Amino acid sequence: MGIDGHLASLRRDGARLAEAAALAGFDAEVPSAPGWRVRTLLTHTGCVHRWAASYIADGHGRPRPIEGDGELVMPDGELLLDWFRDGHAALVQTLANADPAVACWTLWPGAPSPLEFWARRQAHETAVHRVDAELALAASGQAGAGAAGEPAGVPAAFAADGIDELLGGFYALRHRGLVSPEPVALSIRATDADAEAGWTIRIGPAARTVVRAVEPADCALVGRAADLYLFLWNRAGTERITVDGDPAVLGLWRELARIT
Repeated sequence: MGIDGHLASLRRDGARLAEAAALAGFDAEVPSAPGWRVRTLLTHTGCVHRWAASYIADGHGRPRPIEGDGELVMPDGELLLDWFRDGHAALVQTLANADPAVACWTLWPGAPSPLEFWARRQAHETAVHRVDAELALAASGQAGAGAAGEPAGVPAAFAADGIDELLGGFYALRHRGLVSPEPVALSIRATDADAEAGWTIRIGPAARTVVRAVEPADCALVGRAADLYLFLWNRAGTERITVDGDPAVLGLWRELARIT
């Protein structure tokens, strides 16, 4: 998608997140993140935005705590929404104005540049939490949830890009919680993305491998990229996805593939 495409998504989804949060109310529960309320969602995402911007702005070469070592003092009440919007705007501006050759730490290797990594990572971070806010609004019963009570759509190309980041970044390179005593494979095919994008993730007792192709697997998921994206991020069920194969593999994903 490129930096410009990710920045456009980041701008749009940050604004939508704030709007849905304001309508739902700070005490509204977030059904897709058990134990969270909207104020938790705003605080978490706002801290992540500031944390990510600090790498680009200051060129940090080592990982730093997201909370800033306890230096952040959270505002109360309506000021929390302004605090979130300020951090989101600062992140967008930092990424938009950055030197393309900026050097800093990233969560995992492989991106064309740190700037491209952080633009992509924060676009998907914000999109997923925008969905959280809209699900909270729908569950709250407040006006503004929309007739269907569903989150706004995720464009197919963006969703396919996010699936690729989730599988090839978080699970192939970093996340250690997704393991299986007996090796299993899950394939994913997006029917509406360019060239019918596909992936296969093989999950073993100590590691995972990901290939960008649909290969024989114990369980196969087929559907629109947006529906697959929301399912793989545990923000939707399989109602709009075709599932073929061992349901235990699907259960393994639902139980262990959890990223806040």
